Amino acid sequence: MRNQVPLDISVIPLRPAPAPARRAVAPPAPAPVPAAPAPKEPLWRDLVGDVLRRERLAQERTLKDVADTARISMPYLSEVERGRKEASSEVLAAAAQALGLGLGDLLTRAQGELVRITSRRAPAGRSTPRASYDGLCLAA
Repeated sequence: MRNQVPLDISVIPLRPAPAPARRAVAPPAPAPVPAAPAPKEPLWRDLVGDVLRRERLAQERTLKDVADTARISMPYLSEVERGRKEASSEVLAAAAQALGLGLGDLLTRAQGELVRITSRRAPAGRSTPRASYDGLCLAA
């Protein structure tokens, strides 16, 4: 029995075929430059953690001291301060009380920080009506 070669074999050239002559074409328009992404809104847990850490350092207290007073584990308090954990209201109240603050004081300071950061990021030419708030509003 002989091996027969199929008749529909295609030949692959070693050199590509020369491209046909092209007509003069206008160069493509440059791609539009994407606008810079809008800055991300700060996370509440980052703001609260920053306030807790700043207050603790202002009082020259150690993480261990505050954690023991608040009856929170030191690693957990550290993660709350770094914004890695979303602490419950009970944990926030205990940490604030250990620092001599009320929960309202802690949240008011975090809200002030939020206002400071977001007002700094607002575009100069954009005028948005701002509501004035006398209290603190949290939504979950």
